[in-house]
Amino acid sequence: MLKKALTVLLALVLVFALIGCGGGETPATEGEEGQAEGEALPGEGKVVTMITDTGGLGDKSFNDLAYAGLEKASEELGFELKILQSATEDDYAPNIQTALEDNPALIVCVGFMMEQATVDAAAENPDINFAIVDGVGDMDGDGQQDVDNLLGLKFKENEGSFLVGVAAGLTTETDKIGYIGGMEFPTIIVFESGFIAGVKSVNPDAEVYVEYADSFGDIAKGKEIATAQYNKGADVIYHAAGGVGLGLFQAATENDFWAIGVDADQALTSPENADNILCSMLKRVDTATYTAARSAVEGTFEGQVQTFGLAEDGIGVGDGGENLTEELNGEIEKWKAAIIEGQFTVPATREEVEAFEVPEI
Repeated sequence: MLKKALTVLLALVLVFALIGCGGGETPATEGEEGQAEGEALPGEGKVVTMITDTGGLGDKSFNDLAYAGLEKASEELGFELKILQSATEDDYAPNIQTALEDNPALIVCVGFMMEQATVDAAAENPDINFAIVDGVGDMDGDGQQDVDNLLGLKFKENEGSFLVGVAAGLTTETDKIGYIGGMEFPTIIVFESGFIAGVKSVNPDAEVYVEYADSFGDIAKGKEIATAQYNKGADVIYHAAGGVGLGLFQAATENDFWAIGVDADQALTSPENADNILCSMLKRVDTATYTAARSAVEGTFEGQVQTFGLAEDGIGVGDGGENLTEELNGEIEKWKAAIIEGQFTVPATREEVEAFEVPEI
């Protein structure tokens, strides 16, 4: 009975919405937001293809965020969105070749491990637009992009990791903290470095256990590493490991310790574990992919590198579980302001962490 009543109510809401909008009978005037009836959307007839990294869709993190940004752009602009998933690194180049068959407006490659395959394909197909998340297209190390039709989408993950490191350093009761990385590449070491610097800035006595899963999708491995770190005394553990982090959340819930999520606000994407997710380091991959797709479809695409940090609101801290105290939020905001104002530079490498001097804030 309740279900039937809800159905009727939704139908009435839809009817009133159509009446309020004139049922599509009044065309939009020039300069007015909205789309006139019968007018083609800028993306109609075009294709945008996203190629995942090995973590794939369903990681409730990196790949899902990239997809969310493209899905939003598709709904607004009317282009067809296609997804090709990579089970292993061997799938990168073949997936790109499959994507090229549609003569797409844009191919979005998700993940730094796909950078070489993306650069190679972009160089061979100069009339196709490419975007690479977490890559810049500089394979020869000269500081310049190697191809003109590639948009590099980069993030200052060290800045957000520093802030959740502050939260971890002030929350731990054992002075033992964990970090789980996906694969030990420079991009993921950026997370590790910023996190350790944040911890040490507020709790110099804390010890941070660092371990890599050699995967971005092995949930069981994530749970295994997290459990081992917990057994060594860690009561707060941060991950930068895609789907591996789901194993961390399982371990945190079962053993009742704090986990810190990454990319998305994971207290919202994994609500069953929200009580044990202290906070998440937000990486707005959705904003980046949305922007890239919009520029490609609307004809304003430009091969360049776009970098998103705290100042650009591309990095932040999420507290969907509402587990951060007012005091912790205050500390996070204090350090965030100092970073944005340029009072100090957050370390992005292990060498920079070793040389880091805690600033007076």
